[in-house]
Amino acid sequence: MQAALAGFALGFSLILAIGAQNAFVLRQGLRREHVLATVLICAVSDAVLIAAGVAGFGALAQAVPGLEFAMRLFGAAFLIWYGARNFGAAWRGGEVLDSGGEARHSLRGVALTVLALTWLNPHVYLDTVVLLGSISAQYDNRLAFALGAVTASFVFFFSLGYGARALAPLFARPTSWRVLDLVVGLTMWAIAAKLLLGV
Repeated sequence: MQAALAGFALGFSLILAIGAQNAFVLRQGLRREHVLATVLICAVSDAVLIAAGVAGFGALAQAVPGLEFAMRLFGAAFLIWYGARNFGAAWRGGEVLDSGGEARHSLRGVALTVLALTWLNPHVYLDTVVLLGSISAQYDNRLAFALGAVTASFVFFFSLGYGARALAPLFARPTSWRVLDLVVGLTMWAIAAKLLLGV
């Protein structure tokens, strides 16, 4: 259970960061346009990448002595940078939700867009395959860790896609984005501290 909760918390924190993919899901939810297809593509893609990272890094960590130590240091460094980026965004501010008034798009067009935003984004690989995969190696039950992270993806994307209408007034204000970036930055640094203290 501890591994599953750790996977869920880290997975949720990584996905929470504002980016092109999340903004697209949010906008699709606001428009109520192909929401199910959008969130399913995002969540299933994450599940595939998380499984690959956990399976690959688990086997690799056992085969190469010292790899887990190095990856934990890398993971901590990455989280410190990731958190700092969010703190910078919170400091600068100015982000607002632009739901747009564009014409309706076809299911195929929406699917291709979300696939591109997911699979062509290098941060997705860093978050899922590298970071989650390396951190999972410190848990005896890597399967539980992976299931926790996958569950976080499904919970997040479905909540974002279908809860977007309720969030629209909130994220029309720049202050809301600043608070969200601040919370994400603090979460990333807390996880980095845990990794470093565990080394």
